[in-house]
Amino acid sequence: MLADMKELSVTAEPPRFAIPGFLRLMRPANIVTAYADIFAGAAAAGALEPRQFACLLTATTGLYGGGVVLNDVFDAPLDAVERPERPIPSGAITIRSARLFGGLLLTGGVAAAFFCSTLSGLVASATALTVLLYDAWGKHQNLLGPLNMGLCRGLNLLLGMTVAGVWPGTRAALGLVTLCYIAGVTALSRGEVRGGTRTAANISLAWLVASFAVLAALAAGAKSGLLWAGLIFVILFVRLWRPFRNAMHSLEPKHIGLAIKTGVLSLILLDAVLAALYGGVWFAAVVLLLYIPATLLAKLFAVT
Repeated sequence: MLADMKELSVTAEPPRFAIPGFLRLMRPANIVTAYADIFAGAAAAGALEPRQFACLLTATTGLYGGGVVLNDVFDAPLDAVERPERPIPSGAITIRSARLFGGLLLTGGVAAAFFCSTLSGLVASATALTVLLYDAWGKHQNLLGPLNMGLCRGLNLLLGMTVAGVWPGTRAALGLVTLCYIAGVTALSRGEVRGGTRTAANISLAWLVASFAVLAALAAGAKSGLLWAGLIFVILFVRLWRPFRNAMHSLEPKHIGLAIKTGVLSLILLDAVLAALYGGVWFAAVVLLLYIPATLLAKLFAVT
């Protein structure tokens, strides 16, 4: 009996190296891309109040971090088979701890947004609900899933545009650029483990083309920043071309995985294009600098 009690007490202890496990759950590199959304949104809003901006960066940390943590909670049974190296199936983090951690992050993100303004809090609340919808349901839907994920990131860009506490008006359409782009990346990601399908590749391509078409329409109405925005877009296109071409041609998991990783990190470049159009070259330069920590973190932590 004493031996059994001793064994129980040992297994009840929290796993060693829990902090790295929680960091792995949060996908730090991806959170940096969420910061880029906030910067681009603030550039579009034409405002950068330090206190409000800090609140929004804190908010997106909680919203994105909480979303991906809870994603792993919902995916724990599947990950035990397909991705046993992840923190929950590997035993680094218990599912109960992950559930609590993700819930706290998501709630904290919404609370931080309300510290910025009521409008920001409402947008953050909508984002949190959209995130939960994707984690629990959307990811399993072939057609609506990518749209659901794209909406999460589109709302994140819109969150940055509420930095001044006022509705951004027609500039809210910028969220469509991010929505379509992430929908395209998400549609292709369904083949990351077992290989893709031609239908998924075509849907992904359609979403990406739609994103760039909306971006072109917005650029056509811009009064400045076209040169720098165009240069950054060329870098973005070159960065995406080869990995996405290989993935859509081969439909092999290794190529799809590389394309998804590239696509997620390159969202920073897309945000830099928007920042150049509405905030100028220096604002775009600040967004581009985020690519450095995102790339470094992607070498230490998983992106997908």
